[in-house]
Amino acid sequence: MTMLNRRTLLTGLAGVLTAAALPLWAETPVFFAEDGAAIRGYDTVAYFTEGTPVPGAPTIAVMWKGALWHFASHENRAAFEANPRAFAPQFGGYCAYAVARGYTTDTDPTAWQIVDGELFLIHSPEVARLWAEDIAGNIDGARRNWPAVLDR
Repeated sequence: MTMLNRRTLLTGLAGVLTAAALPLWAETPVFFAEDGAAIRGYDTVAYFTEGTPVPGAPTIAVMWKGALWHFASHENRAAFEANPRAFAPQFGGYCAYAVARGYTTDTDPTAWQIVDGELFLIHSPEVARLWAEDIAGNIDGARRNWPAVLDR
């Protein structure tokens, strides 16, 4: 292979690899996942269907956005697979109150709220009380800070 052909091949290959990687860079940041499990293994669909946190089963799981999502039933897993964005927590599963204040921290799956069809997770029941003092303001603040807060 001549030098010109090799250079052409390598340049073309680099362009293809860069173009193939762009969708990865454009993805929403990876969800907070303790030990690889989103929401500490709780079933994100159950917040909507049961109105309460329900532990999921590691045997009924799906990988999405870099985290393993556990479900309490095959039906919940199917619902999530059909429309994961409808059930995934906002702000990558990080504490929505913290994101509103410009930082990230983990969440307690039992501290949560659904507002206008969106799931918000909170760090703790104590922080959930602070969140409740100005839910709309906290959501607005978190939306302003997300996803730039991940770089801080």
